Amino acid sequence: MKRGRLAAAATYHGWNVLAMGQHLDDLAESTMKAQYSTRDEKLRVIRPLVFVREKALRQFSADKKLPVVAENCPACFNQATERHRIKQLLAQQELIFPDLFNSLRGALRPLLLVDSAHTSEMRTQAVQNIVRDSWLC
Repeated sequence: MKRGRLAAAATYHGWNVLAMGQHLDDLAESTMKAQYSTRDEKLRVIRPLVFVREKALRQFSADKKLPVVAENCPACFNQATERHRIKQLLAQQELIFPDLFNSLRGALRPLLLVDSAHTSEMRTQAVQNIVRDSWLC
């Protein structure tokens, strides 16, 4: 809902790039792409903070005395969501495996480099990224 309204506003103003503020924790908790163009190719959506941890962004905000907006999804107020459950699960696992998010960042990297709004193209690009990156190791 938010993304649709933001995309509509970007289109209204004639902008062709929409930068979203999701971070690494968001990607680990749900499914989203780091970058893609809409099917009509009129708008490019980017998430430049996908390699940054939520706690690092909170610390930066506190240090700079910036406001932090609490969760404001109207659909999320009345019930515990699957995303919240995954967030709790990841927090528990991070206590046992402190390097968990570094591992997730590395595992997600080939997928984050995919730039496609189409699922079949995403698969092909992800495999190409994995093969390419395996040669770098």
